[in-house]
Amino acid sequence: AISMAWELLTEVYKIDKDRLYATYFGGCKAQGLEPDLEAKKIWLKYLPENRVLPFGMKDNFWEMGATGPCGPCTEIHYDRIGNRFVPERVNADLPDLVEIWNLVFIQFNREPDSSLRLLPAKSVDTGMGFERLTSVLQDVDSNYDTDVFKGIFDAIQEICQCSEYKRRVGKDDPDFFDMAYRVVADHIRTLTFAITDGAAPGPQGRDYVLRRVCRRAVVYGREKLGAGKDKQPFLYKLVPAVVQGFGDAFPELKKEGNFEKVQKIIKDEEILFNKTLQNGIKTFKKAASNLKEGDTLNGAICANLLTTYGFPIDLTTLMAEEKGILIDEDGFKQAMKVHSEVSKKTSDSGGMKLKLEAEQVAIIKQKNIAVTDDSAKYEWTSTGSGPKCKASVKAIYLGKADFEEKAGTGTTCGLLLDSTNFYAEQGGQIYDVGTITTPSGVFTVEDCQVAAGYVLHIGKVTSGSMSVGQACEATVDYARRSLIAKNHTATHLLNFALREVLKKDVDQKGSLVQPNRFRFDFSSDKGMKVKQIATVEGLVAKQVESKYEVYRRPTQLDDAKKINGLRAVFGEKYPDPVTVVSVGADVEQILKEPDSNKWTNFSIEFCGGTHVKNSKEIENFVIVSESSIAAGIRRIEALTGPAASKSLKLGKEVKSTVESFGKYNDMVKITEAVSIIDEKLAKKKGGDEGGEELPYDVRDWLQQQREMLMAKRKKLHKAGGDQAKGASLDAAKQLAEEINKSESKFAVAKLDAQGNVSIMNAAITAFQKISPGVPFMCLSEVKAGGKMAAIAVVPKELATKLSAKVWLSETLKQCGGKGGGRDFRAQGASKDSTNIAAAIEFARKMAQESLK
Repeated sequence: AISMAWELLTEVYKIDKDRLYATYFGGCKAQGLEPDLEAKKIWLKYLPENRVLPFGMKDNFWEMGATGPCGPCTEIHYDRIGNRFVPERVNADLPDLVEIWNLVFIQFNREPDSSLRLLPAKSVDTGMGFERLTSVLQDVDSNYDTDVFKGIFDAIQEICQCSEYKRRVGKDDPDFFDMAYRVVADHIRTLTFAITDGAAPGPQGRDYVLRRVCRRAVVYGREKLGAGKDKQPFLYKLVPAVVQGFGDAFPELKKEGNFEKVQKIIKDEEILFNKTLQNGIKTFKKAASNLKEGDTLNGAICANLLTTYGFPIDLTTLMAEEKGILIDEDGFKQAMKVHSEVSKKTSDSGGMKLKLEAEQVAIIKQKNIAVTDDSAKYEWTSTGSGPKCKASVKAIYLGKADFEEKAGTGTTCGLLLDSTNFYAEQGGQIYDVGTITTPSGVFTVEDCQVAAGYVLHIGKVTSGSMSVGQACEATVDYARRSLIAKNHTATHLLNFALREVLKKDVDQKGSLVQPNRFRFDFSSDKGMKVKQIATVEGLVAKQVESKYEVYRRPTQLDDAKKINGLRAVFGEKYPDPVTVVSVGADVEQILKEPDSNKWTNFSIEFCGGTHVKNSKEIENFVIVSESSIAAGIRRIEALTGPAASKSLKLGKEVKSTVESFGKYNDMVKITEAVSIIDEKLAKKKGGDEGGEELPYDVRDWLQQQREMLMAKRKKLHKAGGDQAKGASLDAAKQLAEEINKSESKFAVAKLDAQGNVSIMNAAITAFQKISPGVPFMCLSEVKAGGKMAAIAVVPKELATKLSAKVWLSETLKQCGGKGGGRDFRAQGASKDSTNIAAAIEFARKMAQESLK
């Protein structure tokens, strides 16, 4: 590896040898690691000893993280200036002497306890920085000074209407203007490539990384370059510059439809972010306003800015630096950790976390264990039965690199068999469960995963023991698999129906097939209408009712790709031969005339999963939800079989109950009806039984019923409010006239204002116009025995004798309520008006005593 690196750099690229330095791992006594003298010896063939330099763990021992594969590395460094000898500048993080090549000798695994364990198979990881090497060959000082970024920088200047890039870094760039150029250019390139490859900004996983990248670019562009002064999207306009610069080397960027798709996804994401960006800036400024120079901004606030407003932490840091305040980095990390634990969602259904990775596979191969023969997984009856599989136990895996010869009762472990009938999770289909029995014990399989052809049965020894070399019988829960098969075949029918209804390329973006339900992700710029969903359901139902035979046949990949109407997952790598699954058309006949247009009338896909034998076994199909999961990607969740039947039955029952609500004209009944509908809409249960969810069309109908009832309630409320206002004003005026005639010193009244404070205030104003110098308290119930509002007013000249605040508070105590305000005006409420009569009597007595 060292020789090849040297040859490429010095003989092919003609880089001056006198400008190169090599580093190697100098060892670490604390870790018990010797110097890498083998690498040094090789380097001395090409460089003098004073240019071959040893370094420690920090610079020349590569680790991917706290745990995982790692090892010593050797690096090649280039002196941009030349004609000098400056070994002290190597690994000094200086721009004039940079690393351009790295060879990592992966030979250890860092364990959770920080110890190092030798790997059974070692490798060399070669790293070369494309932009950095380009900067060396073009003799410029920075990656961003190369022609790689020139076109993008020109586009940024034009679109953002800002001054040109000045190549400033660090202290020479105090306003972070040039840094913003670099951020925007780098990020628009990342976004263009990633979205073209099928990713998109979203809330989880790799999609969330893209969302952060996009939002970081938007923030830097707006805050530092002045882009989007009119608050309009700008980032998507840079996509053409990326395509122009890289399209020849990466033709996928120029493929018809990709360019427009990338622009739209970025634009939509930017519009979405604009709604929260300004609120994020306001939140930061408010939090920072109470801090002085040298103070620290709370880490939880920084985390909230990121999780709520999509505000990148580095931007928060920059804004903090501008104000001379610090960031609580530890607090931020802790808050983000808590957020991650709370919001983390897993896509599996509770499988046990024990899996085979490269290290374990290498150990298995060293044991001369052949890959698992899992062909028996297709030997079953899709209605729910199948044979047991006779096999032998080849290995017992306990985790890490721990393989044992025997496992006793209660041990959680993974079993490797020479053959199996279990389906290991892959292709979107969940794993099989069941049991494995030997002469000495029983093993319950709770999960099943595959790596490099080895099927790992994960679970627990529930009785007796398991030993390597024992004969065994594997028994699959075929009833459960039957439910999975219904859902898996239904995903194929759904995929076909979506293409028919949406009338454009609909690429599958993923799926999860479980016993109780399935979900299907697909590319689409906008949500489906209820009518479209109903049409899709109808097309799937038609294929189910047609009782189509389901055909499965291993086929040479090149031959299979020629089939007209074939559906495959974008970006997926398929084996050769590949299995073709067709619903309704014999694969043998398809391959005889693959170009025929008649095959477009059937669902034909590459798939290695387990399916029903005939489409009639699906029984029923119902869509329960359709939603967006990321920009340009939609998700449908659906049920089949018994779960779908239960869902349809539930939908009929709910509609039957709710249909009568439309006749209601009473506020109380309408409010109760809305609560019942809300309860129905919130009803969602998973579990293997399924069927506890409403069909999508019923949910939509319920929403319409709710909106109708809410509109009716609003109308009744307004009518009731107008009536209450008129009655309350009349009552207040009449009371004021009576007070004037009787020369009473105060007034206390219950108004029929439905607890509406605005109406009560209007009544008080009407009262004061007729009797301005008289203290007045009015009380009003929302409904009998329910909530109650109260307002008290006292002329200022009488407030020393009778405080409105005290008068109201003491009165409301009689009903368990409370109030507040000032001596001449107070307001309050109570949740229970049962004792309103006693409260009114108390108010009158208190006023009478105070105003003697």
